[in-house]
Amino acid sequence: MSAILKRLSLGVLVLQTTGLVLCMRYSRTLPAVGPLYLASSAVLLSEVLKMLTCLLIIYKEHRFILSATYLNLLEEIVHRPLDTLKLAVPSAIYTLQNNLLYVALSNLDAATYQVTYQLKILTTALFTVVMLKRKLAWHHCLSLSLLTLGVIFVQFPAGSVARPESHGTPLVGLFAVLLACFSSGFAGVYFERILKGSRQSVWLRNIQMGLFGSFFALVGVLVRDWEQVHKAGLLQGYNSLTWIVVILQAVGGLVVAAVIKYADNILKGFATSLSIVLSSLISYMLLQDFMPSMLFTIGALLVIGATFLYGYEPKEPSNLVKI
Repeated sequence: MSAILKRLSLGVLVLQTTGLVLCMRYSRTLPAVGPLYLASSAVLLSEVLKMLTCLLIIYKEHRFILSATYLNLLEEIVHRPLDTLKLAVPSAIYTLQNNLLYVALSNLDAATYQVTYQLKILTTALFTVVMLKRKLAWHHCLSLSLLTLGVIFVQFPAGSVARPESHGTPLVGLFAVLLACFSSGFAGVYFERILKGSRQSVWLRNIQMGLFGSFFALVGVLVRDWEQVHKAGLLQGYNSLTWIVVILQAVGGLVVAAVIKYADNILKGFATSLSIVLSSLISYMLLQDFMPSMLFTIGALLVIGATFLYGYEPKEPSNLVKI
């Protein structure tokens, strides 16, 4: 049963990661009959859907007793305002990150985005050393060096061919990915720090983050796209593909949280590698907005190898190197 759950976890993680990237890219470059959907509205709906999903999970944990669920939420969220406010910082950063991913995939092909976004491993490691005072083993340092080198190779010219209808600007996409990597690293370590000092479940913490995230996402809609929303509505340009993107983004973090329970670091690295390969193949064969070069292939292989190496856990303690 354990082996089956691991394989199932691997499959779910690969499908979710690959599906979100490809669907988001396709939805932002697909020739539309009407107006293109607003990225800010998609982020808002994803936050609301994620919060509702966590509410249902907590409702189930309380044996579908509404009064018990209500009292639990009242006690843990309303009666602990300072504890709840701690989630405002990562919520704001995650909301910014989700908006940046739409910008990135509007300007970069799925394969280049997937490889470059793995730099979040580097930023997470750096914030872990600074904020959590952890030490990195030698293989972590080597992995981060290979990761950086691989991403540099991928960003050399001739990695992709932009689709004329997408009007993408690779430099804008690269800048958006780099900002997303830094925001992901900081928010992830900050959230981990809060979780380790708390007795609350990850589902309850996600509800708290969803409350703030929905607020910040709503502010983003009003500031960035109020005129368009006022003119054509919040759901302008939405179709079935757009809703798939919203759902995948909403359940993404929850899927990863559930998968980690059954999968180890090696499987996580394997899932990431499979996702990069699948994204590259589909981007090349179906979306036709990507043409792999030798440098891209070498860079992608370095990133995949670095991902495996970073997740490697030696049986015996090794010499630790603090950076």
